[in-house]
Amino acid sequence: MVAHIEGLGRKSLAVPTDVVSREQLSSLVDRVVERFGRVDILVNSAGAHIKVPTLDMKEEEWDRIMNINLKGLFFACQRFGRQMVKQKKGKIINIASIGSFVSLHEVSAYCVSKAGVAELTKCLACEWAPYNVNVNAIAPGVFRTPLNAKVLDIPERLEKLISHTPMKRLGKLEELVGAAIFLATEASDYVTGETILVDGGFIACGI
Repeated sequence: MVAHIEGLGRKSLAVPTDVVSREQLSSLVDRVVERFGRVDILVNSAGAHIKVPTLDMKEEEWDRIMNINLKGLFFACQRFGRQMVKQKKGKIINIASIGSFVSLHEVSAYCVSKAGVAELTKCLACEWAPYNVNVNAIAPGVFRTPLNAKVLDIPERLEKLISHTPMKRLGKLEELVGAAIFLATEASDYVTGETILVDGGFIACGI
């Protein structure tokens, strides 16, 4: 990806970073500012998922999901947000989920963490609005990714999810691009604290 971007005559930087490490995130911010002079957009997309009956969930499994999905996202917002507040300009896009709003079977830790993402998005949006820092989120519906492939490979699970989606299909990853571009550009300058659902109507659908 770096080679592709630089092949187009643009600058790029790839820095492997543990989102649960404040020190590594601080170092990442410093390197980005050194390379580009500022930070305009942050997309928090790191995530973890586990399907297990809640009664059988181990403490370390719960902690892992919370640390990556919520704690790490908070650290990233905090570290990059400090630079954006200093600049008095920035866009933060958090990746939430339909699980931010409804329960999903045997993924309680995931849903709780993503509900936290939606609420944190609102809190930071209100706190940083005076500095022209927009904080919003995208809540994808059911998309096949390496994170959920095992779940979607269960036929009855897949059938149930699709049956509850009015468009009667899984989402295509490229269908998330429009929402991301909107939230990353001046088109969304008066939008903050929002979570945009890209879910084929999943949340809108009743019984």
